[in-house]
Amino acid sequence: MFLGINCRGAWEQSKMTTSSVTGSNPFAALTQGTAATANSSSAATSTSSGTSAVNSAYTTFTTLLTTQLQHQDPLNPTNTDTFTQELIQLSGVEQQLQTNTTLSTMSSDLTVLTQANGLGYVGKTVTATGSTSPIQNGQAQWDYTLNSNAANVTLQVQDSSGNTLYSTSGNPASGQHSFSWNGQTSGGSTASSGDYTLVVSAVDGSGNPITTSTSIIGQVTGVDTSTGSTELKVGDVSVPVSNVTQIN
Repeated sequence: MFLGINCRGAWEQSKMTTSSVTGSNPFAALTQGTAATANSSSAATSTSSGTSAVNSAYTTFTTLLTTQLQHQDPLNPTNTDTFTQELIQLSGVEQQLQTNTTLSTMSSDLTVLTQANGLGYVGKTVTATGSTSPIQNGQAQWDYTLNSNAANVTLQVQDSSGNTLYSTSGNPASGQHSFSWNGQTSGGSTASSGDYTLVVSAVDGSGNPITTSTSIIGQVTGVDTSTGSTELKVGDVSVPVSNVTQIN
């Protein structure tokens, strides 16, 4: 009986101590707080902070668990089911943080690999889907494609403000055709260096529009990865690698 009284007193003291530190359910509070840290960890620094929080939570959790088991009420033993659930939750958070760290490392490695692949395009002449092309070596070049035969095709070269500088007729046959512009405007002046857009308008014999598509042709002068994806620089024109259809 004396032993039982001492155990109950120690248990009551332990209960009051742990409750004053962590609240009525210290284990749930620990795991909820750690889980919140893990869910908000998207960057490498956040993941590192979350990992430290998990390690700290494990230490505190184990200390509280050991203390309560040592001083539990012998007449009302502690149910270990809750402890087991809390340990599983903490383990899940730890695994999530480790996965985030691994994915972050893989992302960095892929970025370096993508940059290396982009450098292989520098100096090459590429064909890529798009309509805006720079003047390089005295001319701007495009390919345009008609889905069907046309009765009339008009090619217009426009500047960055949408002003038409040059206009001519295009090939009305179905399929792919090439067009080069030497910078001479319809008024006889020479356009300054820069980026220009080809607008293709095609209609059939009944005046119905025909679907067209355009591609630019130019030399890659650089690589830009500042946006998180690799873009080739054709003069001042940014071209996503995924838009490249041919390399010469």
